[in-house]
Amino acid sequence: MIKLRSRLSRRIAAGAKRRKAAANLGWIAGLSLAFVFIVLAAHVKGQESVSVTSEPVAVEENTTIDFVAPAVFQAAGPDVASIQSSISAFRSAVGDPVNGNATAELPAGRREINWDGAAPTDVTTPPVNPFNTFLNTRGAQFTTPGIGLSQAPPAGGPQGGLAALFGNATYGTAFSAFSPFRLFTPVGSNVTNTVFFVAGSNGSVRAGVTGFGAVFTDVDQPDGSGPGTKRGNRGASTLIEYFGADGTLLFSSFVPASPGDSGFSFLGIKFNDARIASVRITAGNVAPGPDDDKTNDVVMMDDFIYGEPHPLP
Repeated sequence: MIKLRSRLSRRIAAGAKRRKAAANLGWIAGLSLAFVFIVLAAHVKGQESVSVTSEPVAVEENTTIDFVAPAVFQAAGPDVASIQSSISAFRSAVGDPVNGNATAELPAGRREINWDGAAPTDVTTPPVNPFNTFLNTRGAQFTTPGIGLSQAPPAGGPQGGLAALFGNATYGTAFSAFSPFRLFTPVGSNVTNTVFFVAGSNGSVRAGVTGFGAVFTDVDQPDGSGPGTKRGNRGASTLIEYFGADGTLLFSSFVPASPGDSGFSFLGIKFNDARIASVRITAGNVAPGPDDDKTNDVVMMDDFIYGEPHPLP
C-alpha cells in the first residue's frame, strides 16, 4: 500500500510539472506573438509617416520627380572671344535691359557688376567684409570667411594691383580682366558668399533671382589638385553652389577650365522663377597668395551677371 501511494504521488507530481511547463511555454508563446504584433504595428506606423519632399535638390544628389533642372551656360578658352557667345546667350536668357543702379525693384531685366565703375579703375580696394558697395544699388551683398574682399587690376595702378595686394609679382601676368581693368577676389580665403536683396531696400528685404553667372580667370585644374594617378573623384578646383530661401542646395557645378595663364571661364544657370536666394563661389583650390602652379590653382573673378532681385515669398 505504501509503495502504491508513493507511485501515485510521483505520477501526480510529474503531471503537475508537465502542466506547469506547458503553461510556461504558452505564456512565452503569447508574449512572443504580442511582441511581433507590436513590431509590425510600429513598422506600419513608420511607413505611414514617410513623405516625399517636392523641393529640388542638387543635381549631383537624388532628385525628385518634379525637379526641373535649370538651363546651364558654360564656356572656357584662352581669350575673351572664347566665352563671349555663352555670356551673350546667358544675358539674353536672364533678360534685358541692364537695370544699372536703379534703387527700386524693376519688373524685368538683369543686374551686372564688372568691378570697374568707380574711377580710377586701376586702384585696389582695401579688403572689406561684408562688401556692401552694391547692396542698395544692385541688390547684392558679398561676404567671405577670410579677411575681406577687394577689387584690383592684375598689376599696376597707384596700389600695385593684385601683385602688390598679395605680394606676388607673378599675378600681373597670371590673370587677365574680362572687362578691364579690375578683378574681384576674397583675401585670406577662396570662398565668396553672395546674398540677394531688393534694390533700394538697403539690405532689409531678402530677394531671389532667376539666374546667376560669373566670369573667372585662370581656372587651370579641371580634375582638381594632386597627382594625375590619384584615384577617385578629385573634383575641379572652382565651384558655384546655388541655394534657395531655406538654404536648400538647388544646384551646383564645377567651372570649366582653360589651362595656361590668364585664360577665361564662365558658368551661369537660369531657372524659370526667382528661386536663387544665395550663391557660394569657391574660386580655386587655395586662397590667393602662393604661386599659381601645378599644386596651387589660384583663381580670380570678374563680371557677375544675375537676374533682377525680386522679394522672396
